[in-house]
Amino acid sequence: MSTLIKGGTVVNAEQSFQADVICDGGLIKAIGPDLEAPAGATVVDAGGQYVMPGGIDPHTHMQLPFMGTVASEDFESGTSAGLAGGTTMIIDFVIPGPQQNLMEAYKQWREWAEKSVSDYSFHVAITWWDDSVHDDMGTLVRDHGVNSFKHFMAYKGAIMADDEILVNSFARSLELGAIPTVHAENGELVFRLQKELFEKGITGPEGHPLSRPPECEGEAANRAIRIAEVLKVPLYVVHNSCRQSLEAITRARNEGQRVFGEVLAGHLLVDDSIYRHKDFDTAAAHVMSPPFRSSEHQDALWKGLQSGNLQTTATDHCCFCADQKAAGKDDFRLIPNGTGGVENRMEVLWHHGVNTGKLTMNEFVKVTSTNAAQIFNVYPRKGSISVGADADIVVWDPEATKTISSKTDHQNVDYNIFEGMQIKGCPSHTISQGNVVYANGELRVERGAGRYIDRPPFAPYYDALQKQARHAEPVAVKR
Repeated sequence: MSTLIKGGTVVNAEQSFQADVICDGGLIKAIGPDLEAPAGATVVDAGGQYVMPGGIDPHTHMQLPFMGTVASEDFESGTSAGLAGGTTMIIDFVIPGPQQNLMEAYKQWREWAEKSVSDYSFHVAITWWDDSVHDDMGTLVRDHGVNSFKHFMAYKGAIMADDEILVNSFARSLELGAIPTVHAENGELVFRLQKELFEKGITGPEGHPLSRPPECEGEAANRAIRIAEVLKVPLYVVHNSCRQSLEAITRARNEGQRVFGEVLAGHLLVDDSIYRHKDFDTAAAHVMSPPFRSSEHQDALWKGLQSGNLQTTATDHCCFCADQKAAGKDDFRLIPNGTGGVENRMEVLWHHGVNTGKLTMNEFVKVTSTNAAQIFNVYPRKGSISVGADADIVVWDPEATKTISSKTDHQNVDYNIFEGMQIKGCPSHTISQGNVVYANGELRVERGAGRYIDRPPFAPYYDALQKQARHAEPVAVKR
């Protein structure tokens, strides 16, 4: 079936222009003025609205087994919520347990994701190291369209990657043309601070941010960046929450290093006072890592996004309901880490970014879609309104208003970190694979319609980097 989006303003990362858009066979077939609707086509009236590439959330955790429980959002409900908010693709994470075979974990996540209603892909976490991990990384890149590997520098005793793992995996990523990514927190320091705080009698959610200060994040970000510098491999730093990690990224980029930074919508808009809320359920609902920070850090992160030193926005969507969070009622260390946001990311960024003048419409498209597509090598198939691209499109009504509430969400969780926020600017329609899957508040999704998206390796650029690394001249020491 064909779809004609008529009368809107196309907004890409690089330009905006008035045009109609025809979708057919899952692809964008034509863009131009006054296009005629094909016979039997669905017509979407986009008059007074913006026609933009569907959002890409490069950091979600659907159905994640974590901290003794499983995230409440599965791939069907999570991708449905994403479509309701204009996000047409997620990149989730395969996270093997300690000593678990990578391919075994990958196959399990692929099976869970078969019920997705929108397109998806996977980063794969490296949580341990031996020759089998080295070999499986090659299989994942060559045969399964994986071009990014995740490293948790936190969560000691579980999935934390120490420096030996980082060095081995970063070097292997360079060989394969894949990009390493890191969750940057010093796991040793966090473990020590958690123990000290608990022994002092600090057991509630307020202990969570105290045990994970910005300095722990800044140190880990800088360490990962410098390891990547030595090995001459690009690096992507996920969910930067503080000035210290942003400064490490900015410094490296100013020195010519290829480092990319991600920021969560929540870290731009929620402050750490929430952890001191008198109601345990409210405070615990916001426990995630890294934690929410003070306004000083939020101001810095907005500037990082505006300056281009942070390139992508995400959610780290990982939902746990109140009964799951209650596992840490007497010990903040046991509260499952995670919050939601996949449904609201684009609308809160539009309201607080575009409507305030912090971001232009084109910059909004960059940080919600295009940059992620380019960094993870699916552009222009994704992240672009162009002929031949996938017909993943959001029609954006800049005049629409709503009040965010967990009571009206499509997300499968009993709270919302943006609860009560009044916003202006929302999707009126979302098109996935050329089909209207969300229209004026109504979801029209099909279980299992989502496709796994291969992401090719970055061979030509990485070949040059490997030659550079092999032929680097030793530095002469002047005495």
